[in-house]
Amino acid sequence: MGTIEVEANQTAGELDTVNGRVSIGAGAATGDVATVNGRIEAGDGARTGSMETVNGRIELGHDVQAGSLETVNGRIRTGERARIGGDVETVNGGIFIDRGSRVDGDVESVNGAVGLVATEVTGDIEMVHADLTVGVGSHVHGTVRYHKPKSGFSFGKRRVPRVVIGPGARVDGALVFEHEVELHVHETAAIGPVTGATAQRYSGDRAPGTD
Repeated sequence: MGTIEVEANQTAGELDTVNGRVSIGAGAATGDVATVNGRIEAGDGARTGSMETVNGRIELGHDVQAGSLETVNGRIRTGERARIGGDVETVNGGIFIDRGSRVDGDVESVNGAVGLVATEVTGDIEMVHADLTVGVGSHVHGTVRYHKPKSGFSFGKRRVPRVVIGPGARVDGALVFEHEVELHVHETAAIGPVTGATAQRYSGDRAPGTD
């Protein structure tokens, strides 16, 4: 089965395909969405169940309500005021969650950068290699943890991940780092106890060294 398209303001059940994208129009409502080789897109105001793909990105417009978001090889990006009712997970791809959004679960990435802007995460943030920005006005209720890579073998030296807790941001739980990171915390941010790194406080709009 190939591409699946749900027109704007239409209602559909579960959407499942193998080699094709899934496109959900603005204001449409569906059940769970799954594909293997293809991207998933949802327009402004769409309401869906969980979204899952293996080789493809997930992109949501503004004011979208969805269940969990999961991909292996692809990025995940939401518009403003997203309401995600589960975990947001990727392996090889970045995650960006725009302002006014809420994730009722964990945010997890292995090799892709994570960026939050004025976003609430009720669970934890789990990382391995990539950069993390808990941006202005964001609130993480759980912990931030960087896991030690499972394999010690690597082609060359890996770049040290950069962790920024931005202006007015808050992390209620501990920040635990099982390998080296650069940790920059804005003077107006609030964080829990830190293990495995030294927090460098900064002022202004950008952390030192940020373009």
